[in-house]
Amino acid sequence: MGAILLNSLGLFVIILIGYLTKRLNLLMKADGSMISKIVVNVTLPAAIIVNLQYLAVKNQLLLLIVAGLVSNLVMILIGHFLSRKQEQVEREFLMYGVSGYNIGNFAIPFVQSFIPQAIPILSFFDIGNSVMLAGGSNVVIEGISGSDEERPSVKKVLGRLFRSVPFLCYLIMLSLRILELDLPEAVFQIAQPIADANTFLSMFMIGLFLELRLPKKDLALVGRVLAIKYGAGLLLVAFFMLLPFPVMIKIVLCLVSVGPIPTFGVINSVAAGMRAEVVGFTSSLSFLISLPLMTSLLIFL
Repeated sequence: MGAILLNSLGLFVIILIGYLTKRLNLLMKADGSMISKIVVNVTLPAAIIVNLQYLAVKNQLLLLIVAGLVSNLVMILIGHFLSRKQEQVEREFLMYGVSGYNIGNFAIPFVQSFIPQAIPILSFFDIGNSVMLAGGSNVVIEGISGSDEERPSVKKVLGRLFRSVPFLCYLIMLSLRILELDLPEAVFQIAQPIADANTFLSMFMIGLFLELRLPKKDLALVGRVLAIKYGAGLLLVAFFMLLPFPVMIKIVLCLVSVGPIPTFGVINSVAAGMRAEVVGFTSSLSFLISLPLMTSLLIFL
């Protein structure tokens, strides 16, 4: 338990350092966007390649792709049911806020720091999750909320997916492992130090993006979104623990259930008309809530 707490404290300190460098004007929030591009296009793909190199593809892992899709749909429907009496913009904000799983920028760096052998499980779940974040969630949410916004076409969703470097790495590594083909060992030796930088850069980036100021009038809405997100997430934790899955799969599903709001959730909420400062504050709080929650689950599961 001590090792887990120290590791988690280390992640929090990295986030805090990122936040303080912004507050002290050593770096700016805009620098976080540059680091985000490095994470998404360089260090995260390297982490995927390194951690999937010895993957044995099994039916249970393939089911995780479906789980990534279904879990998103369940959370959207929960958000829809609990926001029926709210205004259109707030309804969409709530549905985008409670659904989606922040795998690349948070769950993978977190798991990489504690149980790197679980990265392949996360990767399969994220394939289904990525389909929803790339446009599947937009189609569902705009459909059930009665939005007049143009819904993403299949072509647009696929375009987003195949422009995503991490998603392409998932597909390439999955295809290689199904065919039982191995990349040259030199590829992994080169990728390893790049992958090792993923956790630090991801947590530092989160610190740069933290926004902890918000007018009091908006706190009730933020509290409602987070209460529904984490309340439903903990119910999913209880459900996943009852499933006849291997322990490692259960742990991963439980961890992602209480993860923070994904980047696409932020982008889509702002696009739906919610004020950026409200969305940014909600997202920031979700990171600060998820870190101790996920750490607690690791200790007690």
